[in-house]
Amino acid sequence: MDSPWQIVRYHALFFPFLIWERCFLLEVWPRKRGQLCNIITNQTIIVEPREKKTILVEEEEEEEAAKMDKNLSSKYMVCLVTSIILNILAIINVYVGDGWDLSWTKRAATEAEAVAAIYCSGHGRAYMDGLVLDGNLPVCECNSCYGGPDCSQFNPTCIADADGGDPYFLEPFWMQNAASSALVVAGWHRMGYTYHDKSFISAELERHIRKLHAIVGNAVTDGRRILFGAGSSQLLIAAVYALSPVNSSSPAARVVVSTPYYQLYKMQAEVFNSVEFKFEGDTSLWMNNSDPNVNFIEFVTAPNNPDGKLNEAVLHSSYAKAIHDRAYYWPHFTGIPAPADDDLMIFTISKLTGHAGSRFGWAMVKDRAVYERMVQYMQINTMGVSRDSQLRTLKLLRVVLEREARDLFDFGYKTMSSRWETLSKTISMSKRFSLQEIRPENCTYFDRIREASPGYAWLKCERNEEKNCYRVLKAGNITGRAGKVFGAEDRYVRLSLLRSQDDFDVMLHHLNKLVLEEGGSKTM
Repeated sequence: MDSPWQIVRYHALFFPFLIWERCFLLEVWPRKRGQLCNIITNQTIIVEPREKKTILVEEEEEEEAAKMDKNLSSKYMVCLVTSIILNILAIINVYVGDGWDLSWTKRAATEAEAVAAIYCSGHGRAYMDGLVLDGNLPVCECNSCYGGPDCSQFNPTCIADADGGDPYFLEPFWMQNAASSALVVAGWHRMGYTYHDKSFISAELERHIRKLHAIVGNAVTDGRRILFGAGSSQLLIAAVYALSPVNSSSPAARVVVSTPYYQLYKMQAEVFNSVEFKFEGDTSLWMNNSDPNVNFIEFVTAPNNPDGKLNEAVLHSSYAKAIHDRAYYWPHFTGIPAPADDDLMIFTISKLTGHAGSRFGWAMVKDRAVYERMVQYMQINTMGVSRDSQLRTLKLLRVVLEREARDLFDFGYKTMSSRWETLSKTISMSKRFSLQEIRPENCTYFDRIREASPGYAWLKCERNEEKNCYRVLKAGNITGRAGKVFGAEDRYVRLSLLRSQDDFDVMLHHLNKLVLEEGGSKTM
């Protein structure tokens, strides 16, 4: 059975013909018929000799008739042109327009809308791939400290999760942009291993990435080759492999990084246990190295995870090569003083849009040989990145690029700076705890000096007897990440500010209790 819209379209096909018919039959034909009768009459009637006055009247009538003919011709042409245009549009609508009417996507759209409409009291979400217990719809997955079928039951004594880096702080932004960011994927989408040009990367996605960096001004893309990876994690180890000695007889490259550092650098090097590279700890231990036979691979994280500092390379010599981890080098986490112009830079969508689960990152590489070795690693390891991940990333970046990315970065910066300000006020009341110092930074993207908005708090326990800050916080119902994980003292703990608003509020609630329990806390 035809839908109402289809019936309207079929009737629209005949509407232009009706317009033309009315114009011709009611306007054109009667006048033409009258003129034809006059011509026939004039040809068959013998006219008596006329006076001069009569002749002048007839000439005036002829002139008036000529004017009417001209106007009539104009109306006729308007009717004809209008009819042609409307017919073309009607034909396109009927024969091409069927694509505008949803067919196979209806079911997918209905299912997605049904799941999105599941009520979880604002403290949880239901997902398309969630667990289904009763009926056909998935259950609510609740935020930390919330439970019940609709996540409405709050447990005030539960442990605050400030350990993970899940960037749920951007979830409200994507809910506000639900329509523009939604994606329906056909079952036959990109079933092959490669794209039509036999590559593993989407050329259109690469173009959007270069455009984004140009707008934000956080990285130089000219003269760089881009490759994709499963998040930054895969690209980090691919870069280490590419920068390691090609000759197996050469000594293993020493992988170093300034403390405190992101623990994945160490974990990957130790798990792979390669003869080509070996993790050797803090960069400062090797600053005075003079052995030309020793090669170094230095990780430079800017902004740094966990303390948010804009680190720079420490080793500067022909035997030292750097991998710049720029995962957090975006306006919602740090000021952008200038575009990064490093030989090898790595970014990830996890901290840009918050879609950590999509597992998509990219590297920009200046040296062709290093790029080709990284590509070789990616091809052997996973044969590129999921085509579905690339498609979703492309969709997300199209939303981000609207209004030159202002909406996303304004939302992200406002959220993160507010959290940092709130946390700083709480800790400023304490003599027991302290936070890292991050000064206001110039940001060329926002074109102003901006306040701090780091992704993590690098908390320190100041009491001499409290040497294990992780345990101190755990006793206060807060789970962070211990300083030793980052190669630092146990007096430090990393607290994530990236998670949901519920997670942040519960963590802040427990921190306030710890501060208020101090015997001699500071006063404002």
